Amino acid sequence: MRWLLLLGLVAFSESIVKIPLTRVKIMRKTRSEKHMLNNFPKEHTYRLNLTSSPGSNITTHPLRNIKDMLYVGNITIGTPPQEFQVVFDTGSSDLWVSSVFCTSPTCFSHVLFRHLESSTFRPNNKTFIVEYGSGSMKGVVARDTVRIGDLVITDQEFGLSMAHSEFEGMPFDGVLGLNYPKFSFTGGIPIFDNLKNQGAISEPVFAFYLSKSKPEGSVVMFGGVDTSYYQGALHWVPLIQAGDWRVHMDRISMNRQTIACSGSCEALVDTGTSLIQGPRRLVDNILRLIGATPRGSKHYVSCSAVNTLPSIIFTINGFNYPLPAQAYTIKDSSGNCYTSFKENTASASTETWILGDVFLRQYFSVYDRGNDRIGLAQAV
Repeated sequence: MRWLLLLGLVAFSESIVKIPLTRVKIMRKTRSEKHMLNNFPKEHTYRLNLTSSPGSNITTHPLRNIKDMLYVGNITIGTPPQEFQVVFDTGSSDLWVSSVFCTSPTCFSHVLFRHLESSTFRPNNKTFIVEYGSGSMKGVVARDTVRIGDLVITDQEFGLSMAHSEFEGMPFDGVLGLNYPKFSFTGGIPIFDNLKNQGAISEPVFAFYLSKSKPEGSVVMFGGVDTSYYQGALHWVPLIQAGDWRVHMDRISMNRQTIACSGSCEALVDTGTSLIQGPRRLVDNILRLIGATPRGSKHYVSCSAVNTLPSIIFTINGFNYPLPAQAYTIKDSSGNCYTSFKENTASASTETWILGDVFLRQYFSVYDRGNDRIGLAQAV
């Protein structure tokens, strides 16, 4: 998560668990046909669980629409269970929630974990700090039972917040990281790794579907892929290296002209980031080409011109992923349209882009830890 821009085991054999997410608005080499998903089981050591919706063991949580644009879902921690609304984030690796230990005023607008009310709680006393793009969190590490739908992870290490900085108005209680273990600030085994290790899922795969225009319907699924959420082929992209959901991107183009990422660059696929971030100079060039004008912290275009603006095409591993103007512009509460491109302030030795929810609403994404790759397909 590059923070959100503006920011017991119930074992399933050959099953998929889907966790509904809620949209929240906050101020944050092409493969041949033989490599498509329907032939995946022939080529790999484990069998990818495929289903077309009903008929498989699927756990679904009720949705709650908070506002617009960030995706959250419910989990529980402790015995008896205490429920929290968290961001499922491929950009970070730790689970943490707000707690009664927190002294920051912002904590009291969230659900707080009450450790004395959980019979399975175990303290650790180790502290940690997480720095995000627009704030920080200091916490203490503990262990307890965590439930994600029908999946139960016992003795899971997680963080309890003690202090927050710059997180006013964030409408969630914590973060559930789905990145690789090396990015864990708590030093513990992340949730997804424990799901694998404890046999709660049959395959080391999870996937996201993020709804485009309605608060309902978004899901994160574990242990397999529901093919009803995408159309056409699922194209696989190898990671630059195992340990981060980062891939090579060939170029970014518009009207058949390369406008960024000439000569290739890197792209981080991040469900915990709302918009699309890139180097300032290149973002400014894109904004100029589409005629966006600054107003405060955002850049606006005429809503009447959105249907005439060109698509911006992200070419990844030889395959084009167009993003139409209707996807890269967002209408605010006043009825004005602003763009979804934002400067990435993090320093990097190579040109790096963060493909957040604006991109992932268009493209269903699969995260394959067994083969260290990401699958992308046109979302329905």
